[in-house]
Amino acid sequence: MNREKIIVIDFGGQYNQLVARRVRECNVYCEIYSYKTDPKIIQEMNPKGIILTGGPNSCYDENAATCDPILFELGIPVLGLCYGAQLMMHIMGGQVCKAPVREYGKIEVTVDTSSPIFQNVAEQTICWMSHNDFIKKSAPGFQTIAHTPDCPIAAVQWKERQLYAIQFHPEVLHTAEGTKMLSNFVYQVCNCHGDWRMDAFVENTIKAIRKKVGSGRVLCALSGGVDSSVAAVMLSKAVGNQLTCVFVDHGLLRKNEGDEIEEIFGPSGPYELNFVRVNAQKRFYEKLKDIQEPEQKRKIIGEEFIRVFEDEAKKIGSVDFLVQGTIYPDVVESGLGGESATIKSHHNVGGLPDHLNFKEIIEPLRELFKDEVRQAGLELGIPKNLVYRQPFPGPGLGIRIIGEVTAEKVRMVQEADAIYREEITKAGLDKEIGQYFAALTNMKSVGVMGDERTYDYAVVLRAVSTVDFMTAEAAPIPWEVLGKITSRIVNEVKNINRVLYDCTGKPPGTIEFE
Repeated sequence: MNREKIIVIDFGGQYNQLVARRVRECNVYCEIYSYKTDPKIIQEMNPKGIILTGGPNSCYDENAATCDPILFELGIPVLGLCYGAQLMMHIMGGQVCKAPVREYGKIEVTVDTSSPIFQNVAEQTICWMSHNDFIKKSAPGFQTIAHTPDCPIAAVQWKERQLYAIQFHPEVLHTAEGTKMLSNFVYQVCNCHGDWRMDAFVENTIKAIRKKVGSGRVLCALSGGVDSSVAAVMLSKAVGNQLTCVFVDHGLLRKNEGDEIEEIFGPSGPYELNFVRVNAQKRFYEKLKDIQEPEQKRKIIGEEFIRVFEDEAKKIGSVDFLVQGTIYPDVVESGLGGESATIKSHHNVGGLPDHLNFKEIIEPLRELFKDEVRQAGLELGIPKNLVYRQPFPGPGLGIRIIGEVTAEKVRMVQEADAIYREEITKAGLDKEIGQYFAALTNMKSVGVMGDERTYDYAVVLRAVSTVDFMTAEAAPIPWEVLGKITSRIVNEVKNINRVLYDCTGKPPGTIEFE
């Protein structure tokens, strides 16, 4: 599919996905590639612009992540952010060194509003700084276009060569006019037209699927989550009754969720899908017996999913394609889309084992971030309550139970989570919190119930405020609400005698609790 594109070069910074997401908010398609990618490959992609991300290194260190200087000679506009800005200056003859005063957090920056990057930006604007190094001397040919009291060169430009370097992070929400700055880069500098729109994506993807599948048969891995649900409806619109959706109830879902999914997608639901429910709870519990480590649990659950689908495919007969709800963060976080360290493995990323008989995997949402998946769902006519349901990981409660997974532990976390979600909704907080759930710790402690001593488990409540799910802060739930939730859980859920609240943001934590 020919579309204008911005390339993000990843140097290992924590905000690489966020940069790409912000560019897409400007209706311009964006992809992430490692700094090790050959410049010739970048040039062959014919991008409208290149953005260099932040990174954890000092650009002058011997083994620091770097890029080929030819990147700045391709005639393609380049914007360096934080480490990317320092690296540009370092490579092109400037001087970068340890800053006499480290800047971190919200800083007022004075910008030159005549620069294309700062067009329609306030002359004094709040930006997010995060750096130990600074640009002491800009490279020859560059003009300073922003400064702070402690950072005399906060941004530079070589306007004629369309090279820009910004010391702060315009991609984070803490930078008040950051999206405007990125929009200026893609529109004023790169001359993009903004052809990345969800209605067109949905229409074109359905056409492409129809052409690819032809008269073939398709098996869809339907979990009931947002990603697989949108993928299933998209395939249904593309190939109709050539599609069979297999819902594997692995016994790691939220309370009553298996029945709810069958009600929505089964024969009595609004969608014309061939729906097969596989009750495989016992099979998964046996595989997870004695397994403690979360990454190992993820892999076991993912591999068992494939085995279940293989079994179902044999029952159905000849099946040509397997559909998975892979989304773009899955690709990046699995180490396939950038340079950042692998955060987690995903059972729905990568190729199928050779012994499976499927011709190919179809991943219609592979290019999309989570909020774009929701937009696609609305374009497909999926009800809002399904599109905006709480995110749920593929491995389910397997990674919301610390330590070994058992049927009894699943019951405990299901009951606690149901109470938590019910009370959050009653308090009117469900639309204000990005994600919230209960997780079961592997810790037991002494308690008192009535006149008896108990020695039972502690459950953790997690709730985060987030816009993009790439960064998050703990949500400030009122104490009276937490008190009511706690009282109900310890009184109504057998074998839980203590409730904790997780105050950790992302980073340093992840949103999930594994």
